[in-house]
Amino acid sequence: MHGLDDDPTPNGELTLQTLSMPADTNPYGDIFGGWLMSQMDIGGAILAQQIARGRITTVAVGNMAFLRPVPIGATVSVYADATDVGRSSIHITIEVWIKIANTGEVAKVTEGEFVYVAIDDNGRTRPVPRD
Repeated sequence: MHGLDDDPTPNGELTLQTLSMPADTNPYGDIFGGWLMSQMDIGGAILAQQIARGRITTVAVGNMAFLRPVPIGATVSVYADATDVGRSSIHITIEVWIKIANTGEVAKVTEGEFVYVAIDDNGRTRPVPRD
């Protein structure tokens, strides 16, 4: 994983972009970490299903790092990078970057490693197609 100052630009493909809203805050007025993780899972799943060419499921999340709080009104961008594709699994490193509208500040706020598995219509593991 990358530290806060290791890489000033996003790694991976932009897979999801949304706006942080007041309904998604914790008691302190910052965006709730669980909401941020769900956006990461969605962004990673978009890339994983493209690679798997079909249905996938999340099987593991690891090495999560929350680097700084996300304020209300920030543009939240999810970047996903497939780091390993196995027989049925897809490992994806996900970074979340924000842009604060009134200042234009851009910063990485979260990163983590997600693992997805390709599944068939019955929910059973299937091979990832090879090109």
